[in-house]
Amino acid sequence: MSQSSDFFQIAIDGPVAAGKGTASRLLAEKLNFLYVDTGAMYRAAALLAIQNQLDFDQEDAIVSLIAESELKMRNPEGDKEADGRLTTLILNGKDVSWAIRTAKCSDGSSKVAVLPKVRKVLVEKQKKIAQTQNVVMEGRDITFKVLPEADLKIFLTADLAVRAKRRHLQYLTKGVNKSLKEVAAEVKERDDRDMSRQIDPLHPTSDSWVLDSTNLSIREVVSLIADKVQLMMKEKTK
Repeated sequence: MSQSSDFFQIAIDGPVAAGKGTASRLLAEKLNFLYVDTGAMYRAAALLAIQNQLDFDQEDAIVSLIAESELKMRNPEGDKEADGRLTTLILNGKDVSWAIRTAKCSDGSSKVAVLPKVRKVLVEKQKKIAQTQNVVMEGRDITFKVLPEADLKIFLTADLAVRAKRRHLQYLTKGVNKSLKEVAAEVKERDDRDMSRQIDPLHPTSDSWVLDSTNLSIREVVSLIADKVQLMMKEKTK
């Protein structure tokens, strides 16, 4: 149980295309929590690098840009933002919720995410958010690095073939023309990068609930987690 906050913290990590984003967003909506997409923060860092014509390995310059920038995240509001987005990200006063979802930003985010100073500055921002309200925080190192004392830790996973199909469908809906074989190779490469990186390699912690979504719909995943959270919150208030 969380010792550092009076608020309820749900930490969800796991490999790419396991359904973390959609499940976390729906769960936050169901529980009236803030959904914090930490991956969006790394995408924002990649976008800053692209906008300023920096290579993704120019660590100090990227950190400076992050420090100089205003980054706000909130749940989508109103009809204007009911466009399929999972979260609304405002970077320096501009809504970049979709600008950070390009293939280039996606690739860049995993590259800037291995930079120690970038990780440090963004992790501090993430921790501060979780100390001010109830959160569902999702990413690739949340349970062991960002919120190690979260009330509920979940490692959401699924078979590689299923995750590749999900990512392929996401690409098709965005008009990205890639074969399923290409996407499967891309997902496998991302897994290898996340799990073998020297800093904070992706792994389930000993106290995480490993939830395999291979044969579950997103709604079923959300329902399972919500039921558990509601029981835990009742126990916490006793």
